[in-house]
Amino acid sequence: MKPDTLLFATNNQNKAKEVAEALKKANFPLKVITNRDLVDPPEVVESGTTFLANAKLKAHALAEFSNLPTLADDSGLKVDKLNGAPGVHSARFAGEAHNDALNNAKLLAELGGVPEEERTATFHTTMVVAWPEHFDDDLVTEGEIKGRILTYPQGEGKFGYDPLFFVPNKGKTFAEMTTDEKNSISHRGQALRKLLAELPAWWQKMEKLTK
Repeated sequence: MKPDTLLFATNNQNKAKEVAEALKKANFPLKVITNRDLVDPPEVVESGTTFLANAKLKAHALAEFSNLPTLADDSGLKVDKLNGAPGVHSARFAGEAHNDALNNAKLLAELGGVPEEERTATFHTTMVVAWPEHFDDDLVTEGEIKGRILTYPQGEGKFGYDPLFFVPNKGKTFAEMTTDEKNSISHRGQALRKLLAELPAWWQKMEKLTK
């Protein structure tokens, strides 16, 4: 095992860069690699019914495969009027994975005619760091932010449901915010900051356990 390396169970290089830069700022500079740096990594079916279950599925499978400490996350949008949907199915709400246009169109259709005050929603992220052969000691953090689903998209930036997710105390959608502004309040930003606060002590504990 390389104790100076953290595998991020993702193919998204931007997410990996974000974590690497955050670790550096926190004076805990690990080398961050992704699934793209592995040879034939397993494709994990996100069959869990919760964000935590899906994050653990990915973290455990990739930690076992790579023998590296592994970070995985799972995020989604929970709309109150839709009984928490799309939830863990957020990325494939319209049936095709990560088709933002179709997902947004379906969300708007599902909320057709619903008044503004009833269009409340929450963005959620769960992050898990798993250590090979020590899956009972996972480090878990979460983040949430509440907002409202608009009746039409606003803003050109970001991705997913960002153009529809309006944050009242900011007076704008995620898509209208700068990256720094969004990260400072977002569900993902919250989970990552909690992770950075707890990771050094957890990492040290796990290294001692595995010596």
